[in-house]
Amino acid sequence: MGSKKVWGVVALVAAILAGLVFLARPERGPADLGGGPPEAAVEGGILVDLDDDVSPATVRSLEARYGIDLKLNSAFSGPEQLYRADVGDRAAELVRELGAEDDVENVEIEGMYRIPSPPSFATSGATTASAEGEAPDRWHFVPNDPAYKYQWHMNQIAMPRAWRLGRGREVTVAVIDTGVAFEEHGDFYRVPDLAGTEMVPGYDFVDDDDHPNDEHGHGTHVSGTIAQTTDNAVGVTGVSPEARIMPLRVLNAQGYGSWGDIADAIRWAADHGANVINMSLGGSRGSKVITDAIEYAHDKGVVVVCAAGNTGRGKVEYPGRAPYSIAVSATRYDESITFYSSWGSDLDVAAPGGDTRVDQNGDGMVDGVLQNTIVPGNIGENDYLAWMGTSMASPHAAGTAALIVANGVTRPDAVEAVLETTARGEGRDPRKYGAGIIDGAAALNRVQLVFGAYKLAIAILMSIFLFLGVKERGIKIRLAYPLGLIAGSAGLFFAPAVLGYDAPFLAWYSRGLPELDMAIFGLAGHGNPLFYSGLAPLALAVIGYAVRPGRALAAGLAVGVAANLVFTLLWGTVAVQWVPSGLGWLWLAGNALACWILARIVIKK
Repeated sequence: MGSKKVWGVVALVAAILAGLVFLARPERGPADLGGGPPEAAVEGGILVDLDDDVSPATVRSLEARYGIDLKLNSAFSGPEQLYRADVGDRAAELVRELGAEDDVENVEIEGMYRIPSPPSFATSGATTASAEGEAPDRWHFVPNDPAYKYQWHMNQIAMPRAWRLGRGREVTVAVIDTGVAFEEHGDFYRVPDLAGTEMVPGYDFVDDDDHPNDEHGHGTHVSGTIAQTTDNAVGVTGVSPEARIMPLRVLNAQGYGSWGDIADAIRWAADHGANVINMSLGGSRGSKVITDAIEYAHDKGVVVVCAAGNTGRGKVEYPGRAPYSIAVSATRYDESITFYSSWGSDLDVAAPGGDTRVDQNGDGMVDGVLQNTIVPGNIGENDYLAWMGTSMASPHAAGTAALIVANGVTRPDAVEAVLETTARGEGRDPRKYGAGIIDGAAALNRVQLVFGAYKLAIAILMSIFLFLGVKERGIKIRLAYPLGLIAGSAGLFFAPAVLGYDAPFLAWYSRGLPELDMAIFGLAGHGNPLFYSGLAPLALAVIGYAVRPGRALAAGLAVGVAANLVFTLLWGTVAVQWVPSGLGWLWLAGNALACWILARIVIKK
C-alpha cells in the first residue's frame, strides 16, 4: 500500500482519538469558601494546620510566643499536623497573627456542621406488607423485601434494572454522619434490616473510640439507603446492597459536629480503604481544613458525595460546594425539586429526597425515603421511617457511585462523569438538577456496554491501521487474531446485560485482559501494573511464537490490550497502582505503544 494511504489512515485514527479526548471527563475548578459566619462555632476554638514536617520544637515555640496550648485534634491528626486550641475571645486576633507564620498552612476559627435543617419528618413504615406491584422479568431484578413497594425512590433512579447489572460488591462506602446502628455494644445494637450488610471498622471522632454507634438515627437511615440488606424478605432495600459500610461518627446526638473532626474523618476514610464517602451534613460557610481533606481523599481515589443543603435557596451549602465533591439536590415523587432543596451553579446531580407532606403516588404512605433506623431520642427502639431531605438524596448518589466503582471505574472524576453523563437532565433547569436525576441502570449500561463498545472499536481501528501498515502481501487474518483482540480489549462486555449479574464466572469473561485483575485480586487490586502493561501479550508471544495460531492470538491480544490501555488513558477510568502520581498516563501510553510494536513484529511472521 502507498505511503499516502497509510498516512491517511494515521490521520483518521488521530482524528478519532482526538474526538475521544474531547469526550473525556470534565474538570472541576476551585470554589470560594464563602464569607458568612458558620451556623455554630466551637466557642473560643481555632484550628491550626501546620506544615506536615514541622518539628515538636516549632510547635512549642508557637505555643510560647502566642500563649496558647496546641493539641492534636484527634489521635489521627498527627500526619497532617492539625491542631486545635481554646483561645477565648482572642480567636480573631490569633487567626490573623498565626496566619502570617511560615510554618502555618492554614488557621481558622473552628466552626461546626450539622444535619441539614429543617429536620426530616418521620412516619412508621409497614414491615409486613406484601411485596405486590412489580413482577420480575428478564430485564429487572425485583427484591422480595415486603416494604419495597413503598420505596418509589428506588424506581425513580431505575434500580430494578440496575440491580440486574450490579450490586456494589467489594466497594466500601464511608458514612460520615451520626454513626450507624451496626453492633451489639452496651445499649447499642444493629438494626434488623442491616443484619446482612457488611460493616468494616470505623471510628467515633466525637467520643474518640472504636465504637461509632448512632445516637440519633440519621446516619443509620443514610447507611440503609446506600446498602440496606436487600432481597432478604425483611423490610426494605438499598441502592448498593453488596457494598460495605464504614461508620464514621462526627455528629453528636443533636446532629452537630466540629470541622476538625469532619476533616479527620475524611482523611481516615481515605487512608483505610474507602472507595466512596457520603456526607449528609453541612453549613453555609466553607472550611479550608475540610476542603483540603476532600482534595486529599480525591487524590487517593475516593469519590466524595455531599448533600446540597436544605435551605431552599439558590446556594449550595458546604462541603457540597467544595471542589472535588459531588453536590446532590433532592426530588419528589413527581421528579420536581423539593421545596427545601438548596440549588445553584455548584450543583452536580439530583436524586430522590422525598416530601413527607404529600402522597403523590397514592400508596397510603407519605412520599419520604423509607429505611430502617433507630427512633430519634430513643436508641432502644427502631422502626421503618420515611424521612425527607437532601440528606436522603445524597446516599442515593453515593450508592450509585458504588455500583459504578464495583464495575471497574474507580477514579473519582470518571465516576462523576458517568453519573452526570447518564443523568436524566433533558428539559430540566441545571441550577436545580445539575446534570439531571441520576439513573443507576443508565450508569451501569454506560460502564459495561458503552465503554466496552468503545474499547472494541478502538481495537478494530488499531487492527485496520496495523494491517494497512504491513507491507507484506498475503497475510491472512486467522480466527485466533479476533479472539485475542476481543479477549484483550473488552471481553464479552455485553454478557452482564444478556445473562445478568448472577451469571457464573461473569468477571472472568465480561472484561478485557487488563481488568481481569479484579477477578484475581478483587477491587482493591484494580489497576495492577502487571495487568495494565504489555507483559501478558509478550508472554503469549514468547510461548506461542513457534506456531501460526499462537502468533495470531498473541498479535490480537497485544492490539486488544493496547486498545484497553488507550481507552483507560483517554477516559481516565483507572489509576495504575504503584506508578508515581502524574506518571500514569506515561505508563499507559508507553505500554500501549509497546503492545502495538509487539503486534506489528508478530504479525509479520
